[in-house]
Amino acid sequence: MRTAAVVGSGLIGTSVGLALSRRGVRVHVMDADESAARVAAARGAGVCGRPPEPVDLAVLAVPPARIAQVLAEQQHQKLARAYTDVASVKSATAQAVARSAPHRPSYVGGHPMAGSQCSGPLAAGADLFQGRAWVLTPGTETSRAALNRVLAAVALCGAVPVVMEPQAHDRAVALVSHAPHLVAVLMAARLTGAPRESLALAGQGLRDVIRIAGGDRALWSDIVTSNAPALAEVLGELAKDLEALTRALRELEVHGPGTDSAREAIAQLLFRGRTGWECVHEPEHTSGQVTLSIPLTDRLGEVDRLVSAARESGIGTDSIRLRWSQTSSRLSACLATAPLAAPDVRRRLTDNGWQVSVEPATPSL
Repeated sequence: MRTAAVVGSGLIGTSVGLALSRRGVRVHVMDADESAARVAAARGAGVCGRPPEPVDLAVLAVPPARIAQVLAEQQHQKLARAYTDVASVKSATAQAVARSAPHRPSYVGGHPMAGSQCSGPLAAGADLFQGRAWVLTPGTETSRAALNRVLAAVALCGAVPVVMEPQAHDRAVALVSHAPHLVAVLMAARLTGAPRESLALAGQGLRDVIRIAGGDRALWSDIVTSNAPALAEVLGELAKDLEALTRALRELEVHGPGTDSAREAIAQLLFRGRTGWECVHEPEHTSGQVTLSIPLTDRLGEVDRLVSAARESGIGTDSIRLRWSQTSSRLSACLATAPLAAPDVRRRLTDNGWQVSVEPATPSL
């Protein structure tokens, strides 16, 4: 891939431009807001303005509801040989594209699973997609050439391609992304008008819960509207849990702490919550993960150095576990990562001087 165009210079669009530019691709940044495009260009995401001839790939980084319209406009103007998008809702987008796109074989739906509570080109980073999943939803009419170009861009951004059906994608992101955002919004909304003395007691726990509620309101309004059916299903189940918890708490209020049924209901919910937490924060205990083991010495600062190197490879601290071996009297680190990303992560760490081995998978019980 030699040339690309990014239409939309927000957080994701600018990050794509920065990642591709860093790998030698000549990127053209386009945006209805010229000031945003110029900021993205000034940060190194590419050159500002429309390319003089068709580029290899155009990345449409606009809200979900606008993808089909922008795709049709750019295909009519022959912006690129292939097109993809980064919208976080795929079913509605695929249906709209099927109705209006003049050339469907050159389009591949996409969604990088990366982001931030901040928005705009100033929040972008070239390493935003490193080690992250990048969902692709090619249609039956998608050409192999278009898919290959998008796969090349995903690789250049350091992400891991995952092919899914649009509806399966929307159900998945409703559970792991969209519903959590709305839960954070609901909790943050409860703080509106709260007494100052209550807010003064707020600690990191509350800030962690509401962090993503600070996202772009217009964008999230579009996302929620576009993925309404899948979101309604997830939130409906959540509402049942909330109702059961509230009922148990009311029962304790009336009958006192000795009420066994209420205490059991609360205990079961806390147990399920802990289990779900482990699925995300302790992925080595779940299937579908590769564990990389790295021996450590007792040199001061070595753990911090490893954590920094892991982050550069797309592994957060919640996927790192340290353990002490009584047999060898040594400390080691276990890094959990996706199977497709494991070879690249291992290579990066090895190149940085770490001794990395792959632990055998533990059979599921």
